[in-house]
Amino acid sequence: MGQKKWLILLMFSCLCSFSCGRELKVKHKDNLPIYNHTLTTILVEYASAVYMSDLTQLFTWTCPRCDGLTKGFEIIEIIVDVQHCLQGFVGVAKDPDAIVIAFRGTQEHSIQNWVEDLFWKQLDLNYPGMTDAMVHHGFYSAYHNTTIRPGVLSAVKRAKEIYGEFKVIVTGHSMGGAMAAFCGLDLAVNHEVQDVQVMTFGQPRIGNAAFASCYSKLVPNTIRVTNEHDMVPHLPPYYSYFPQKTYHHFPREVWLYNIGVGSLVYKVEKICDGSGEDPSCSRSVTGNSISDHLVYFGVELGCDTWRSCGIVMDTNIIDYKTTDFKGNFILSRNPATPTLKLKTESDIGSKNI
Repeated sequence: MGQKKWLILLMFSCLCSFSCGRELKVKHKDNLPIYNHTLTTILVEYASAVYMSDLTQLFTWTCPRCDGLTKGFEIIEIIVDVQHCLQGFVGVAKDPDAIVIAFRGTQEHSIQNWVEDLFWKQLDLNYPGMTDAMVHHGFYSAYHNTTIRPGVLSAVKRAKEIYGEFKVIVTGHSMGGAMAAFCGLDLAVNHEVQDVQVMTFGQPRIGNAAFASCYSKLVPNTIRVTNEHDMVPHLPPYYSYFPQKTYHHFPREVWLYNIGVGSLVYKVEKICDGSGEDPSCSRSVTGNSISDHLVYFGVELGCDTWRSCGIVMDTNIIDYKTTDFKGNFILSRNPATPTLKLKTESDIGSKNI
């Protein structure tokens, strides 16, 4: 009986070794995007600002996170899906000259439960028009099946009518990064937006190798930034011994990590290979840190309050609000008009929603 157990174990080990040796490689174009550190430090501030719950400050771009490298940004629309606790904005940036779209990630108080849930998530949706491509249903639906998508597409259309063929950059952190990836793909494939650029921070895996391969061809100008031992980019898990069924990141990753000891510590920004699953990058360490998930380049990526999907909105911006029958709403302004000058919260008070 003991020999039989050892034989089964040996056969299983051989199967795993064989599968690992045949790990799927993502097919990609040779012209992988060039990493731009300066642009990254700008976009991480947009990925941070979209977490703001004070929509008056966000709409007028006067929030504490709406300064620094993003100063002068003009909001076109803020889209809030109250039903699914989702938020995003679209606006025009002078530096870089681009339409910027940002999606909010998961609230801090729910990250632990969300991470635990992702360990068991299976690929459960065939991506339309992509043979063998499968994706995470929840991430796909968060962008495609909520008020977020029509709001974003409408804002991009209006911005292009006013500014012409501006380039489009999509960003987001955590689940917001997953939504940003689906948005970039949507713009490139379904709306023929040229040279869409996507940059995400702490993004989870969203599809299988077939999806990653198609994505890298259709949205080649994509960078995924991961930080140290951030656990979210390790989720849902990657199983090299189930290459056809496992989740698989698309390229290209840039991995941030520290080297040195004591006071001699240096931050490294490692540009990874085109496989999407470079074993010498974030896959070389365990993903066991939530704190590494919440700060990138010294910028806080998370909500400014711990209320469950709570927002604050000045009654003075009601005229810019359009609400559907489910309570989801859009704050919209014409980017050709001067920046709004609304009364501050201290002048007339605010309303919690």
